[in-house]
Amino acid sequence: MTTDITEPSLWENRGGYAPLEHKRMIRISGSGTDKFVQGQFSQHVDEITAHQSLRAAACTPKGRAYCLTRFVRDGDDLLMDVEDSLAERALGQLRKYLMLFRGTTMEPLDQAQITGLIGQLAARAVAGEEAVSLTNPGQVLATSEGFLIRIEDMPGPVARYEFWQTGGEPVVPQELEQLSSDDWLASSIAAGVPWLTEATTEAYVPQMLNLQHLQGIHFKKGCYTGQEVVARMHFLGQLKKSLFRLDFQGSETAPVPGTKILGGDKSAGEVVNSVMTGTDSGTVLAVLRHDAAEKTLTIDGNNSVILSRVKLPYAVPEREETAQTDT
Repeated sequence: MTTDITEPSLWENRGGYAPLEHKRMIRISGSGTDKFVQGQFSQHVDEITAHQSLRAAACTPKGRAYCLTRFVRDGDDLLMDVEDSLAERALGQLRKYLMLFRGTTMEPLDQAQITGLIGQLAARAVAGEEAVSLTNPGQVLATSEGFLIRIEDMPGPVARYEFWQTGGEPVVPQELEQLSSDDWLASSIAAGVPWLTEATTEAYVPQMLNLQHLQGIHFKKGCYTGQEVVARMHFLGQLKKSLFRLDFQGSETAPVPGTKILGGDKSAGEVVNSVMTGTDSGTVLAVLRHDAAEKTLTIDGNNSVILSRVKLPYAVPEREETAQTDT
């Protein structure tokens, strides 16, 4: 169980790191690398550079995300991360398209390590004083040992980073506190950054997960698998539900992904991610219908759990547009 890592004041003068053992790093290499990625992911590959890392989604032909990832440029290759529990399924789907690119490979890096870092102190411990040059999400600093990536801040703001190493001994900043996996997941929820699970893969169009506000969708890049659905939802203003953050009290266990959330006596949405932050409290990311989000929300089958909305650290203007349309 985590301490309440979502409290910004805890991190003003301290740093922490967490080995992200739930993530698997993949290397895509060969002459068809960029064309393959351009045709399968929601991000424009030309904007992934040595200095800029971007998020992306891979979707089914119906526009449902089965992989949420981040790309990092490593020479002529691209590195990406996948949830370890979903890796075989996601890579299996991608390899159906990779077969069209002779000489291009997509392989897990068994010796790779991704470390999550919270606070600028942690970034400097790993990459030196140059770490302070990373001021915006997605910026990359290459070091002799790996790639330091500034990712989305927690509210406060409190800086967060990932350090990607393709091999060698994992960098462990001994002077810093080692955080638990739940600590890191709680920081991701506080930052409004979702991840997929078995229960949510192929359940949502990327915009429902707010990926357009997390540097994850390029709406003018041209065709990729699922692009027609994603583009239509964007350009026709058809987004009716999206990702919200909720805190909960009154339960010793976190609601599992896929759990229904009710608005009154009707379905309002589902839990996407959740983690405990106290003995009977925790935090959640949930996809909710915009027209139900202001109602009293409860967990289906457990009315004793108190849910409260928490503002995300970024704007989701589509919600306001939906509200204006419905009035």
